[in-house]
Amino acid sequence: MHLFSYLNSSNPWMSDNSNHSSVQPLLNYFQQLIPLSEKEQELVVERFKPRLFRKKQYVHQEGQICTEMSFVVRGCLRMYKIDEKGSTHVLQFAVENYWIMDLGSFHRQKHSVLSIDALEDTVVLQISRPDLVSLYLAAPKFDRIFRVLSENSFIRLQDRLLQNISSTAEDRYNSFLEVYPHMLNRLSQVQIASFLGITPEFLSRLRNKKTNGRSSKT
Repeated sequence: MHLFSYLNSSNPWMSDNSNHSSVQPLLNYFQQLIPLSEKEQELVVERFKPRLFRKKQYVHQEGQICTEMSFVVRGCLRMYKIDEKGSTHVLQFAVENYWIMDLGSFHRQKHSVLSIDALEDTVVLQISRPDLVSLYLAAPKFDRIFRVLSENSFIRLQDRLLQNISSTAEDRYNSFLEVYPHMLNRLSQVQIASFLGITPEFLSRLRNKKTNGRSSKT
């Protein structure tokens, strides 16, 4: 199925095949951060391209250079590393209105040690590094917007690193429940365990403990 046909049939925000319509979710996202002029909106339309990834399809593979920054319109992606023992370590999940990329590979143009794939059929809006740089030059407002996004991403990664070295597995699970409650029904126990750095069996025990704790209070 052609991408725009899929978007039209699956998304109420698609009323026609115009690029402007396909990029509207991203325009709405930017408008909530800093209002854009008509000219700035057109720059977004010109540089961001819609793309559909089917479930289990790679968005980016380890060993490649990350050439695109992706904004999730619909669906769910994960970024992860598989170690020498074959264990999967999830660094990030990205659902609607989340950004995802290998930041180091994208900006340094070096081969990546991470992979990104689709956990659901996922529609994204992507921009290449050259187009992003040209966006900064054409409208300085975007330099401010993406600087804030990068700072927020760095803060989240720093918080997660601190959690991993100073918090218990139960604390990390409770934090996940607070920060990502909207993802619980979309992720498997194995995927959540990989994100938390624990085994699925231990996650099951944490869930049972939390459920039993609630039951004893009622």
